[in-house]
Amino acid sequence: MKMLASLIALPLMLTACSKPDAAGTAASPVAATAAPAGQSWTDVAARTAEGTVVGNPNAPIKLVEYGSRLCPTCGALAREAFAPLLDRYVKTGKVSFEYREFLVHGAPDLPPALLGNCTDTAAFFPILEQMYQAQDGFNTKLQAMPPVLQTQLQTAKPVDAIRVMAEQMGLIDFAKQRGIPEAKARQCLGDMGQIDRWTKQTQDKSADGTVAGTPTLLINGKKVDAVSWGQLEPLLKAAGA
Repeated sequence: MKMLASLIALPLMLTACSKPDAAGTAASPVAATAAPAGQSWTDVAARTAEGTVVGNPNAPIKLVEYGSRLCPTCGALAREAFAPLLDRYVKTGKVSFEYREFLVHGAPDLPPALLGNCTDTAAFFPILEQMYQAQDGFNTKLQAMPPVLQTQLQTAKPVDAIRVMAEQMGLIDFAKQRGIPEAKARQCLGDMGQIDRWTKQTQDKSADGTVAGTPTLLINGKKVDAVSWGQLEPLLKAAGA
């Protein structure tokens, strides 16, 4: 709870995203792997200890993103990259893609993270993509929060602050429009297990140097110097995709 309280105390502002600093290395091409009969690898998703992954669980090339659903650079990457990444690389069975939450803005990132995980596994990536499509609206509404309400959030209980921010951004209506009942959405916004999970993951990955900003991309465990599809795709090819 102490970690969460420190996040709630942060101002409601969107910080800049920073680039990772390591480069990928060339590798031999890998062979495509057929999905199980009647399936596409883009429909095969699973929860992990740190996030959610889509694709061949035995893919030789494992792409991981630590992202914030409110980060403009993450949003630009998602809007540009999701379709070609899934269609050209995940579908082949060569690449799997795992998304991991990182609260780069502190408490404001919690409402979309909680509601983005408030669904069955199969809907995780479609809702993630739709959140990034709607990101500008969420950020605009958050920045329009009246100063008096921002001040009140500083002393509010964490779950109350998260609920107020979700309502301000229009996230509860967003969830309802995608088949998540309002009662379930509000329950997810108050899920202390998930709140503590994403808070701890953010603090741990920041402390150990894994993530300095979002998006942070890793290919087979190594950070790569990419924040756009134009930078990322050549690195996937260099890894053998």
